Amino acid sequence: HWTLLSVSLLNCLLSTACSVGLALAIALTVHSRGTHLVRGCNSSALPVDARSAIATNDCPFNTTRIYDTALALWFPALLLAAAEAVLSGRCCLVALVFQGIGPCAHGYGKEQV
Repeated sequence: HWTLLSVSLLNCLLSTACSVGLALAIALTVHSRGTHLVRGCNSSALPVDARSAIATNDCPFNTTRIYDTALALWFPALLLAAAEAVLSGRCCLVALVFQGIGPCAHGYGKEQV
């Protein structure tokens, strides 16, 4: 039970940190209109807006769809990380009930569980 509690608590903290990091990355990318995504390209041919960026030889990757692709991948990852944090938190509460700790533990006996 203690292993379940410690692992679920650690996973809840890591998933929450991942969710916060992804939300911050999405917010910064939308706010800067994707200019941070093409910062590694040192070309004056790149426009200020990353959505209209063109592929140049100065950039090591194709910049035509970097903005839309990043956001399309980050939004589902954010939702899954948030769901994982919620489920890990619930697992942590179950581990606390198994140990007899917390407000819900008094209503359940170990025989009922």
